[in-house]
Amino acid sequence: MEKVQDKITEGFKITGNWEKQSKSLKEKFPSLTDSDLKFEPGKEKELISRVGSRLNKKEEEVTNIIKKGLEVKS
Repeated sequence: MEKVQDKITEGFKITGNWEKQSKSLKEKFPSLTDSDLKFEPGKEKELISRVGSRLNKKEEEVTNIIKKGLEVKS
């Protein structure tokens, strides 16, 4: 049985200028490192997991933070 969090991140895709978005995230969350924000297409779940671990937030929260940032920056 699939977890709810897996369903949330499964359909989540990062599009647009990730470099710009990651800089914005680092400004909002100074504890994030370049390594935390390293992104490879198709590996959104790994990115969300790293960021969630660093910020001590659930995957759903991280997904929402990134989605909001992408909407504003796009």
